Amino acid sequence: MAQSASVEKVYAAPGNPGMARVAECISPAPSAPEDLVRLAESVGADLTVVGPEAPLVAGAVDAFRARGLAIVGPTAPAARLEGSKIFAKEFMARAGIPTARFVTVESEADVLHALGGFELPVVLKADGLAAGKGVIVAQDGREAEAAARGLLSGQLVGAAGRRVVIEECLVGEEVSFIVLSDGRRVVALEPTQDHKAVYDGDRGPNTGGMGAYCDSRIVGQAERRVIMERIILPTIEGMAAEGCPFQGFLYAGLMMTAAGPQVLEYNVRLGDPEAQPLMLRLAGDFAEVLRAAAAGDLSGVQLEWKAAPSVCVVMASEGYPGTPRTGVAITGIEEAEALGATVFHAGTRMGPHGLETSGGRVLGVTASGEELATAMARTYAAVEQIRFEGAHYRRDIGQKGLKRWGPGR
Repeated sequence: MAQSASVEKVYAAPGNPGMARVAECISPAPSAPEDLVRLAESVGADLTVVGPEAPLVAGAVDAFRARGLAIVGPTAPAARLEGSKIFAKEFMARAGIPTARFVTVESEADVLHALGGFELPVVLKADGLAAGKGVIVAQDGREAEAAARGLLSGQLVGAAGRRVVIEECLVGEEVSFIVLSDGRRVVALEPTQDHKAVYDGDRGPNTGGMGAYCDSRIVGQAERRVIMERIILPTIEGMAAEGCPFQGFLYAGLMMTAAGPQVLEYNVRLGDPEAQPLMLRLAGDFAEVLRAAAAGDLSGVQLEWKAAPSVCVVMASEGYPGTPRTGVAITGIEEAEALGATVFHAGTRMGPHGLETSGGRVLGVTASGEELATAMARTYAAVEQIRFEGAHYRRDIGQKGLKRWGPGR
């Protein structure tokens, strides 16, 4: 937004030290929708863009529109696509959108009965918002039962797990396909591939995302048409038909199976860590595009993209995706950016000794290159410049693309 020629000033609530370089940060940020409206009015914001899911599910967009304020994002009824896994799965069933077979359970007795109808491994998902940590792939029955108990009891993700979706485990490669909608029309962003598991080789528990890369070749033109015709447009049309038109970013997390693309999950926002490599490839005035979406008219709008692939590697705190260690000094960001990388801040804050960690996922180190291999090399060279005690990250972000296409563009 700060790079857009049409933007005079950016405010971030609450923001972080990285955002403070290009925006005025307002902290602490209010959480109630009405208080967010008052904040936007107090700074004279012409356009508000909602990043995280919680304000959307809470009704921030509804409150802004009630006051006639321009905002990018879905209403609370439309945000149920992310706010409730059960709503999303039942909606897909009604709309005929391809997704894994599923059942909903609310007790341990339900779990024991339901698991008999699925082959192993099996997937268990908390119904509510769980910061990317509510999905468990259980390899055997004992693990599945333990995961269900942990979710339903609140031990793993709190109230988000009081209802659970059990679904078949799809086989294939994951793709993040994101579009911007004005409620009727859509403009597709370039495809990305997220890496959810905490360790290399897609091992270990799921996280909010340990990195992503953006490359036009991830999804070919024929596959894009299939995704648009079978998933994206039926979602937009189906939500409108049910009385809650979808406006904002629709993120379809897909599994590219032998039978075609199937939806793993919806998000109702741009996506993290997908946004970081997407922003490096985006050309033109993004603010004007978002203004058109907020106004309900994307007709004639096209996004411009740089050809060079881009890669984002998430540097995480010790303990993540469990309880992260915080308050640890961070050094080397200037050296990383001197190599041409962009270092996006996430879990950072200013402390007594300067920049320090404040959350699980700390930094999204991102770079582009003429070829995917070059983008990867530049990103990891920048990562090696950054230090904070206990830092860990995946070393294979982008490797699936290299394996598929080879080292050349």
